[in-house]
Amino acid sequence: MEYRNFDNLGIKASLLGYGCMRFPTENGRINEAEAEKLLDTAIASGVNYIDTAYPYHGGESEPFTGRVLKKYPRDSYFLATKLPCWEVNSLDDAKRLFSEQLKRLGMEYVDFYLLHSLSGESYRRMKELGVPEFCDELKKQGKIRYFGFSFHDGFDAFKEIITDRQWDFCQLQINYMDVDEQAGIKGYELAKSMNVPVIVMEPVKGGSLAALPDEIYAPLNKCRKGASPASWALRWVGSLDNVKVILSGMSDMAQVKDNLATFTDFEPLSPEESALIKNTADSLRKRVYNGCTGCRYCMPCPAGVNIPENFKIWNTYGIYSNKWSTLWQWEHDIPDSQKAKSCVGCGKCESACPQKISIRDDLARLQAQLDSLSE
Repeated sequence: MEYRNFDNLGIKASLLGYGCMRFPTENGRINEAEAEKLLDTAIASGVNYIDTAYPYHGGESEPFTGRVLKKYPRDSYFLATKLPCWEVNSLDDAKRLFSEQLKRLGMEYVDFYLLHSLSGESYRRMKELGVPEFCDELKKQGKIRYFGFSFHDGFDAFKEIITDRQWDFCQLQINYMDVDEQAGIKGYELAKSMNVPVIVMEPVKGGSLAALPDEIYAPLNKCRKGASPASWALRWVGSLDNVKVILSGMSDMAQVKDNLATFTDFEPLSPEESALIKNTADSLRKRVYNGCTGCRYCMPCPAGVNIPENFKIWNTYGIYSNKWSTLWQWEHDIPDSQKAKSCVGCGKCESACPQKISIRDDLARLQAQLDSLSE
């Protein structure tokens, strides 16, 4: 197992971390027997960073993870969990939630404690309530060892947050397709310059980079026969030297074994392989159905259609050909009233579009195509 040093903290963690948000399920609940086998297999192979959170699996992840970890010496692993900032409306809420988390986990302390899914706005709200100072006090009391945050916003918000105080670590979404999304590579480089270790989430983009279209995967397979698409994505992230842990939400034994193989005798990408991944990303981006950039000049739509969100889901399907992920987004990420079918054909959007997209025709196409995924 590959390990990385947190030089600022004086500790060493496995580069592969177990993300506890995608355990196998049965009838909507964690299949505890199967999930325990997965965790045990990972731990036996050297994984020592375990990441959970208050809302994962409808609140079941923390207590289940805590029960499994009871089998192991407390100093043999690092346990991370997160404060659900959206449920914090007062300092008393933060205190209550943390106390509840310790009870759920059955632990006396948490190693890595994060403010969950921060944006610039939510961080400012946490500051107003005194939550960061409360977490500093928890450190002094030994109830948490290291304090950081996970992040989902733009680079400017990330810069505001990371430069506001001394953080022990931060957790970012980084993969070879999202280098310019959220904090992006600019955020990674800023964290590195400030000696703030980075923990990575979504290294395979929610599974999209684990199942590439055949024609996209072929050059990778030719270069390294039999290496999974996921292993390429993980090695790309692991080639960034200030990345200390890469989280993977492993749902079955095949994923566990494939990831363990990647991180045993870990090999960073060679220059030739890095160029191949860049070509892979470029090829994927060319598969979009239209050139919508999400600039929102077409908005607001008089009929209530969320034009950029419709195109985002449609273009993502074009890139990855991931039917089930796209169907989930189509059914959950956009209200029915905002879907393309509500278009009345007024054309106002097309006169405003700097990309000169045939928006009305494309809305009709995408509605039919995405609806057909459920057939």
